[in-house]
Amino acid sequence: MITTEAIGNTIANYLSDNGLFLVDIEITRENDITVAIESRESDVKIDNCIDIDRIIAGVFDRDVEDYSLTVTSAGLDQPFKVLGQYIKFTGSEVEVVIKGGGKMKGILSAADAEGFDITVSKMVKVEGSKKKVQQDTTTRFTYDGIKSCKPVIKFK
Repeated sequence: MITTEAIGNTIANYLSDNGLFLVDIEITRENDITVAIESRESDVKIDNCIDIDRIIAGVFDRDVEDYSLTVTSAGLDQPFKVLGQYIKFTGSEVEVVIKGGGKMKGILSAADAEGFDITVSKMVKVEGSKKKVQQDTTTRFTYDGIKSCKPVIKFK
């Protein structure tokens, strides 16, 4: 039986050597395997997906255990699943869906193993002044306190 751990171990060195990290491995009952990866610095290249497909196919024989395999980059419209995604998107605008209700958009300003920070900038009127000034408010979230966090996609 093919397991997520076995696949992860099989591709770990390739991911590390190529500046990539594993986002998710899903295996259905029908043995449909989907491997989602992300790049630390840039975009995932099609050659990376092809290489990983070949590595997995070279280790897990389809004649022994029938399976289908899809290797893909993590989708921009999908919520973050691993810390590496939060770190990669630090400085980018994200949308957080909070458990218990509510949404927040802001700049992902920091992320670590315990949680992440979102900074929201607003123009506020200061008493005694005619001009509004920018005020930044940072909110700390724990991963178990949110439903999802994903990047905001903007088309220019």
